[in-house]
Amino acid sequence: MRNIPLRSERGWLTGKANVCIAHSYQSHYTDIMKIVRAIMIGDVVGEPGLKALEDKLPKIIKDNAVDFTIVNGENTADGFGITETALKRMIACGVDVVTSGNHVWEKRDFWKILETDDNVLRPANYSGDTPGRGWMCIEKAGTSWVLINMQGRELMTPIDCPFHCFDNIFKSLDNLTSKNHDLLTTGGEILMQGIFPVIIVDFHAESSREKEALGYYLDGRAAVVAGTHTHVPTADERILPQGTAYITDLGMTGITNSVIGMDVTICLDRMRKQVLYRMEPAADPKDNESSAEVQGIIVEINAETGKALSIKRL
Repeated sequence: MRNIPLRSERGWLTGKANVCIAHSYQSHYTDIMKIVRAIMIGDVVGEPGLKALEDKLPKIIKDNAVDFTIVNGENTADGFGITETALKRMIACGVDVVTSGNHVWEKRDFWKILETDDNVLRPANYSGDTPGRGWMCIEKAGTSWVLINMQGRELMTPIDCPFHCFDNIFKSLDNLTSKNHDLLTTGGEILMQGIFPVIIVDFHAESSREKEALGYYLDGRAAVVAGTHTHVPTADERILPQGTAYITDLGMTGITNSVIGMDVTICLDRMRKQVLYRMEPAADPKDNESSAEVQGIIVEINAETGKALSIKRL
């Protein structure tokens, strides 16, 4: 496996050379179109969230004949950041790409993994000399997928503009496909040959307004735009007018008897006393069945047009 740069510069467009990976998987056909299914899972919170993912995700993938799986993993390490072990556990239970957000920088030891692992992304609109990469292209189920991770700016650290960031990535892809450019995997298989890929965006943002605005800005260009970060699933999943599946927030994977996956008592103390006690992932009472849930969406996509056909919450 090797990295194939789409551009030579290390600007905030990519951060690093993009990753092109090939997989073998059966896709779904009707009489008139090729349909692929993608699943996106909300922020995994701590050990309870990881355990829920391991217990439930393989069955969800199998039961729904899912072709591609994206999980936001930025809260897997005790609620803050990612570790190499947590990343391996997510990949082992069927995840194709792990996305992240502002908490990805919490574990400094993980920065080198961002540089070397082909399965994990950090937001693309950080500056170009930031560790890791913000998007990648993967071939699976006979389809070219482009995964883009971006971070919002309203009520968050004002990094580079996500709207301009997407435009630059999209322009790069459009230039390649219009020139019938081939991207090759290590084995030499053709990844893309003049075929526009299925584009999926994880937009890690606080503001619902910013998320919806980006959804409409990307409508017709991305197959899916899904928000993450707030850990609260929204009920606004829909297909936008030009064919993009949209939801403001996927929710979380973790203990539901909690405050956004965190211990209730600690969160109450923070709110009441305005003291920044360190939050910890919630835990179920001993000997009780876990209340952890896996929250997210399943989207059906026309692989020939890159437009969404349906979206439903888990």
